[in-house]
Formats: sequence, C-alpha cells, structure tokens
Amino acid sequence: MCYCDPGFTSLSTTDVTLSAINQARIRLAPYLDQTPLQRIPRLSEKLGADIWFKREDLTPVRSFKVRGALNKLLVLKNNGQLRRVVCASAGNHAQGFAFSCRLLNSQGVVFLPKNTPKQKVEQVRYIGGAWIKVVISGENFDDCYRESVAYAQTHDLSFIHPFDDKDVVAGQGTLGVELVSALKKAPDTVLVPVGGGGLAAGVCVALKSIAPNVRIVGVEAEGAEAMRQSLNQGQRSTFRNIDTFADGTAVDTPGVLGFSICQSLLDDVVVVSRVDIVEAIYQLNNDYGMVVEPSGALSFAALKHLELDCAERVVSVISGGNNDAARFQEYQQILSSAGLKKPA
Repeated sequence: MCYCDPGFTSLSTTDVTLSAINQARIRLAPYLDQTPLQRIPRLSEKLGADIWFKREDLTPVRSFKVRGALNKLLVLKNNGQLRRVVCASAGNHAQGFAFSCRLLNSQGVVFLPKNTPKQKVEQVRYIGGAWIKVVISGENFDDCYRESVAYAQTHDLSFIHPFDDKDVVAGQGTLGVELVSALKKAPDTVLVPVGGGGLAAGVCVALKSIAPNVRIVGVEAEGAEAMRQSLNQGQRSTFRNIDTFADGTAVDTPGVLGFSICQSLLDDVVVVSRVDIVEAIYQLNNDYGMVVEPSGALSFAALKHLELDCAERVVSVISGGNNDAARFQEYQQILSSAGLKKPA
C-alpha cells in the first residue's frame, strides 16, 4: 500500500526541509561522527539484492536518537535559550538527551516509564552524570510523557520532545543525507523503524527531496501499530492496549509532525511479529556479531517480508543497540511458545 500523495510536489508545507536538515548536519558535525554504512555480502546473496546496514547502534549512545536531541539543544544554545531542560523517553532519547546535556553543560531532568529496561536506566545515569536527574514515572511511555510535560510546565523548564519537534526531526533526517553521501547516490529502498514517526519523517524529507523515487518503508512491531492505523484512517489515532515488547518504538499515538510528513511521503508500513523480531535479534548477533535491541532490529526483521529485485540497493536502518542481556530469557520463551528453537 502506498500512503504517499502522488500529487505531492513541494515540501514547503511541512516544518522540516532539506535545508533545515543540512543545517543540522553542519551543526552536529563537530560532535558526532558519521555512522558506518556497511554492505552485507552474505545477506545480499541470500536475499538476491544489494543489502546495506546503516549502523546507528554505533553512535556514542548506541542509537540514532542523539541526532535529534543534540540538534535541538544546539539550536536552543545558539539562540541563547538553553536553560534547564526536561524530556520523556522510552530510553534511547533519554540517552541522547543526557549525552547532550553533559556535552553542553546544561542541567536536565529525564522521565522514564517503569517498563524501561534496567540497562537503559543505568546508561542514562552514567552518560548524563551530574548533569541529569532521572525520574521513573508512568506505566508506559505515554503516561510518562504526560507527567513530564506537567513537570516542565510547573517548573518552567524547556521540554525536549523525543519526536514531535521540527529540530528533533531535522536532526534525525541527517541520517538520510548521510546515506546518499556514503553511497554517492540515493538507495532504491530504505527501511526505518517507526514509533512516534520522528526518524521516518526526517528520513522521508531528506531522501524524497534528493531522489523522489526512493521507496521508504516504515516498520512497526505487531501490537504497536499506531502509525499504520493512523495512516489507514487518514488521521492521527491512538492504538489501544499497546504492546511494549519493542519498547523503543512503543508509542500509542504518532506525533503531529511525524504523521503529517509520513502521510505525504512514506510509501508503506510493514508490521513484524515478536517472533520475527526475536529471530532478527539472534541472527544479527550470530551471523554479524551485532547486539541489537528489539526496536533496533525492526528494519532487519522486515526484509524477509519485502519483494526485492536483484538490482535493488536496500538500506536497513539498525536503529539501536541498547539491549538488556536479561531479556534473552524472554526472547527464548517467545520462540518456545511459537514451537521454535533458539538459533544455534
């Protein structure tokens, strides 16, 4: 299914432009190295296409989220508006936020939901050090988000949204520009994980501005299909009883900005099951030596659901590597329940 509007010819109707993304890239360059883009020969042979991984698990916080958080804080700093800041996160945005606060000597408060993996909580504390305070609150991200916004208003703090902010989306969009720079041309297909829609929106603006025929496929976890549901309904809607297994993308309602851009530019959404995700985690670890969290494995898990051409250059965004080793027992139980064995 194609969600993008075939009559869409201008990006001026959005709050995020290629120019803003390029400015973000210049802004981030002194602080963040370009992440590797790796061709995967073994997988290319298996799938009969030219497969590449964009390794966002190799950023300083093991996630793409640092791009948006740091860009937002740098914009505030450059405008003389950087003061105490607060964020809500399922874990990865919090790490990018904590990294940015420490880098720019800004005091920050991080709200994390109760279901945040312990590994992510400890990483946030370590990365931010004395520059951040951690508050555990809410049963899931959306509860946590509401409480963090109320806290920011009560204490007159600047709220740094994890995805529904033009500077955050522009920061995430730098990933798309990097792809073209590394490949020397635009890829044919790009798979990106979708939660609130910030990464997908930024990548869509970047790539569709450069090469309108690029196919961009969003990937959601089964039971957390807020973007696909909203696109099918033609308006933002809330996904009820959300499954938080892929915690990094477990958002019940897509962002206003992310939905608007994805509705115009995203070509398709693929939904992958828990079993798909767990098999992807094990395969990435066993075959390629990569440690990837559930949301970070979404794009890879979706590859087997696509029809690929032998001449097609496909980029799978490996979006996060903050996996908690304690979860491998949970992964094994998921495979066992499906009558499958853990890969050797």
